[in-house]
Amino acid sequence: MKTDIQIAQEAEMLPVTEIASRLGIDGGELELYGEYKAKLKPSLMKRLSSVPDGKLILVTAITPTPAGEGKTTTSVGLADGLNRIGKKTVLALREPSLGPVFGVKGGAAGGGYAQVVPMEDINLHFTGDIHAIGAANNLLAAMIDNHIYQGNALKIDKNRITWHRCVDMNDRQLRNMVDGLGGKTDGVEREDHYDITVASEVMAVLCLASDIADLKKRLARIVIGYNMDGDPVTAGQLKAAGAMAALLRDALKPNLVQTLEHTPAIIHGGPFANIAHGCNSVIATKTAMKLGDYVVTEAGFGGDLGAEKFLDIKCRYAGISPDAVVIVATIRALKHHGGCEKARLSEENIPALRAGLPNLLRHIDNMKNRFGIPAVVAVNRFPTDTEAEIQEVINMCREAGADTVLSEVWGKGGEGGTELAREVVKVIESGPAGGLHFTYTDEMSLRDKIRAVVTDIYRGAGVEFEDGSGEELDRLEKLGFGRLPVCIAKTQYSFSDDPKLLSAPEGFTVHVRGVKLSAGAGFVVVLTGKIMTMPGLPPVPAAENIDVDDDGVITGLF
Repeated sequence: MKTDIQIAQEAEMLPVTEIASRLGIDGGELELYGEYKAKLKPSLMKRLSSVPDGKLILVTAITPTPAGEGKTTTSVGLADGLNRIGKKTVLALREPSLGPVFGVKGGAAGGGYAQVVPMEDINLHFTGDIHAIGAANNLLAAMIDNHIYQGNALKIDKNRITWHRCVDMNDRQLRNMVDGLGGKTDGVEREDHYDITVASEVMAVLCLASDIADLKKRLARIVIGYNMDGDPVTAGQLKAAGAMAALLRDALKPNLVQTLEHTPAIIHGGPFANIAHGCNSVIATKTAMKLGDYVVTEAGFGGDLGAEKFLDIKCRYAGISPDAVVIVATIRALKHHGGCEKARLSEENIPALRAGLPNLLRHIDNMKNRFGIPAVVAVNRFPTDTEAEIQEVINMCREAGADTVLSEVWGKGGEGGTELAREVVKVIESGPAGGLHFTYTDEMSLRDKIRAVVTDIYRGAGVEFEDGSGEELDRLEKLGFGRLPVCIAKTQYSFSDDPKLLSAPEGFTVHVRGVKLSAGAGFVVVLTGKIMTMPGLPPVPAAENIDVDDDGVITGLF
């Protein structure tokens, strides 16, 4: 059996100029990065401003498990399937972070015969966007410490600096540190921290900005910490926003590539959904909606994380709403939620499946009844799935008001996604949705917004505000940030903040242990449980199996 990277390396790609021409994009609206990658210039979006939007399809998933769900693979296969049935479709995805690539997941560009290519480029450095974000983040960090060193005219309290440095790698050693050590000319000694780049507020700012002018305004609003009087200090006050925007000028432009079946794919931005808002850029999604009659996009991890943030944060700011949502599940993962041991997931186990199905049913209920978006379930089929297990899922989902389609895109590409494509189109064309319902209103307090997500989406009993987090929320309200949405950072493995609570737990309490203002992005990050903004490598990192030969051919990358 061929590996994902072997399939990708054998692909016959079309020149990206040909992919662009199929969408009516003029060569002057492209910046080429070799033969198969290009950036889309701002002039394209200006030209398309009066073009009606296409239909937007959001792909999310059940709560992730070690058994895997295949959300990106399904997104790619669905886009290919839509094109196969005659629908002009554009795929809009996030950029992979090097952290997961060398950590746990390996690649993040789909799998099997449902991939975006050039796969190695996309997974490794691509067009340099994430590096530019890291440089802008660390420029601001350097300017903060230099300002203090040069006399500290803004009276920044070095013990209340909230801005972290970043690197796009899983490196737990950098979570907590002391820097500025050495002599007088080596800086100001203080406690410091690193985040992974995709958790940086600069990433969120880039993904939510509408254009370069909006980008600069958002960068200037970033709060880097507080002065001796307790007032916020911003990047604008440090005069850093202009230089940061200069570093991000090209990174702000979306990237155009293709799938194995030459479906246009716009890949741009990559915030994590468990510690950030988990969606690709507003610019990329809106551009795709102008270029295609149908747009397939995805939100990270399960529906309680990526999809909730896509709907409550991105859609709120961008003024968009999905016409349908696809919830990806596997029978193996559902059995894992039902208590089946990983080693026995290939065996038929109807009791475990029934015990795990409430997880899927809750995600369906959230999308349909809480957010008001029509839902289709895509069961990513494995060879070990039995007919009895498949029928059990179909019956339970039908009772919940969601049709279920078997997806075989990993092995068959777009051919294995045509049935799913037809079902999604049928749902969209059957009539307009009732409209997106947000989980909370702008006017609600920050505490109440958090409670609303916990009780309405997670189905927990309540929230405990620990370590002064409640008082920090109250302080942010007094400083004028109370109308911002909340971005809850929690484990992706459970509806709760405890990764061991599988399936569909109820009655639990979510523990808020920290709060971070992201004024530039426009939300308040809420840290729960043991969530980390800098991941660590596992006992056996994926990096151990990645190599390159004398001819430059990479192996082991998924």
